[in-house]
Amino acid sequence: MRVLHIITGLGVGGAEQQLRLLLRHLPSHGVDSEVIALANSGPVADGIRADGTPVTCLSMNGNRDFKALPKLVALIRRGQYDVVHTHLYRACVYGRIAARLAGVRAVVATEHSLGDAYIEGRRLTVGVRALYLATERLGATTVAVSPTVADRLQRWGVPAPRIEVVPNGIDATAFRYSPETRRVVRAQLGLPEGAFTVGGVGRLVRGKRFDELVRAVAQLPEVHLLLIGGGPEREALETLVARLGMRDRVLLLGERAAFPTTSRGSGPAAHGTSTGPAAMASGTGGVGAMNRPGARPQGGPPAGGRGAALPSGHHEVTPPSSDDHSHGPDLPGLLSAMDVLVSPCPEETFGLAVIEGLAAGLPVLHVACPAIDDLLADAAPGARRITGGADGIADALRRLRTEGTGRLTVPPAVHHYDIARSAERLGTVYEHVAARPIRRTAEVSAV
Repeated sequence: MRVLHIITGLGVGGAEQQLRLLLRHLPSHGVDSEVIALANSGPVADGIRADGTPVTCLSMNGNRDFKALPKLVALIRRGQYDVVHTHLYRACVYGRIAARLAGVRAVVATEHSLGDAYIEGRRLTVGVRALYLATERLGATTVAVSPTVADRLQRWGVPAPRIEVVPNGIDATAFRYSPETRRVVRAQLGLPEGAFTVGGVGRLVRGKRFDELVRAVAQLPEVHLLLIGGGPEREALETLVARLGMRDRVLLLGERAAFPTTSRGSGPAAHGTSTGPAAMASGTGGVGAMNRPGARPQGGPPAGGRGAALPSGHHEVTPPSSDDHSHGPDLPGLLSAMDVLVSPCPEETFGLAVIEGLAAGLPVLHVACPAIDDLLADAAPGARRITGGADGIADALRRLRTEGTGRLTVPPAVHHYDIARSAERLGTVYEHVAARPIRRTAEVSAV
């Protein structure tokens, strides 16, 4: 089955990396994919191409660049796809219209980031909702990444029979905790030996409330904070860190990939499980990194030589540089360096960072996490719900430090969200909308 994925852009973001991970696993479920990015190409596009999936970028100039529509229609007609699958708001609007104009009725749209008041970090308006619902009717199925998002879609007015739940997934092996990686990454970041280190992962937008996490850590002397992600709130967070006198305790590390930007091969074999993520960053070094005792000058080699050797299978760790945004510890390496992960967002659509933290054996504090809430109570014993804003986060962190919680056993919740399972469920959705079965790899090899 031929499937075209249309996404707004392919910078480093949760939806973008989730698409790449799915593309690595869909071939084993009988799906041959291509990708069109409406706007920016970005580093995830490079990774998708390296994995063996073609990517076309239309270089669309904003939401009202209507000349992109006929180009998109022409590409869909030329490709003769069985299914068109759209991701993120702009791509869902333009992609559904283009697919129908091209004569494709089997259109699937994944809603990655819909909250009660925000969509993809932007505040919802009456106009945004009306346009979404008008174009939703042009598709066949809307995929929600959690039952929570499915409920929100129904409250918006999307009929329940048109909604399918396909959860986000992860490659848990990529996040496996490594003591040696922890040692190397912490040294490269200039973290004092034994320093209790808190982490936050996500897009730096107002709705994620990372400002509350910064204020919480400000109440805890000698506690350090790693913030991983990019977005429009970065400058405001840097200002807050400086105002609170925390430049020596907070690192804003930019966006980090969860697996290699480039593949170790091409074609079908490249779509397997990631083996030892390579470093990739599109952010800069942290706030006040050079004020730390033992921190190296930006761009210079780490202690022990550049790229200190790690045992086979460990994460690559290259120190961050203000001049080269393609290097730096990757997300799994940074999770190994943390002692606890905090998700302060009060309105999550899934909570992928929480699952990734649990896969790394971290205790996790979260305000909202549908991925955990939708499972049985004992599926994630290392995840604790918190309330009370900055004060509530600070109190929970004090308790964790007192308890001395170390690395935890990977809980059932992580295995439940295996990416291969998500790819299989998505293949079933494709079969339904295209009204024909897919020949899985196992079936083909048996012939």
